[in-house]
Amino acid sequence: MPEFGFSSAREEEMRIKLALRMAPLALFLAVACCGVSFAQAHGGEVNGGAFSSVGVGVQISTLGVGIEADTPLVHKFNLRAGFNMFSYDRGFNKDGVAYAGQLHFRSVEAHYDWFPFNGSFHISPGALVYNGNQITANAYVPGGQTFTLNNTTYSSDPADPINGAGKVDFVKAGPMFTVGWGNLLPRNHHHFSVPVELGVIYTGAPRTTLNLGGSACDTTGLICFSTTSNPSFQANVQAEQDKLNKDMSAFKFYPVLSVGFGFNF
Repeated sequence: MPEFGFSSAREEEMRIKLALRMAPLALFLAVACCGVSFAQAHGGEVNGGAFSSVGVGVQISTLGVGIEADTPLVHKFNLRAGFNMFSYDRGFNKDGVAYAGQLHFRSVEAHYDWFPFNGSFHISPGALVYNGNQITANAYVPGGQTFTLNNTTYSSDPADPINGAGKVDFVKAGPMFTVGWGNLLPRNHHHFSVPVELGVIYTGAPRTTLNLGGSACDTTGLICFSTTSNPSFQANVQAEQDKLNKDMSAFKFYPVLSVGFGFNF
């Protein structure tokens, strides 16, 4: 006989997270559909028909290097979407811990472009429908070297040096608002354009995670212990993580500045 019951708490949590990630995309699509309906109901002229042509472009922005496509909806309104990618490696040292950092930019964005003055100036509400931007880092302290966590100084055990990893990431989707000049679908029948755009994305406060393993010693190097089984050491790791999250809690908006080159088919 089949059994009926409530889903597990884990499954319910996953459903909620998925719904939150899809909310900006759903809102963007709803606004786009309402905009088309409004313009058509009030005599909005469709320039060659909705989705009648496509413009493509490449851009360099604070989100990385991207490719985007644009199509008309009605007169003065376009629908634009694109993706961005960028990677960069850099090492740094903090409180005696050496980090090999990697910056990874991966994102998908969508915009509802409104050209209020029939020129190239546009106002573009939209959404970062996927935010895969993150910073990762591998941590290492050479054996015998001292390092500091939460104002406590340790020495890395030469027999089992300190190692670990850290990560900074953001919410996976968020609303964005930009203004700019340029149109991938120029009204003057030109085939080329140079769009420029600036605005902000709400990304929420960055979230930091920090994990350290290996063995540490006191500053004399005589008393050593495994960091994973030492409550005091792990409490200091957690305090350091909390401090980083507090320091970054004010950075909830990410600036957008882009310049590109477009071609209209």
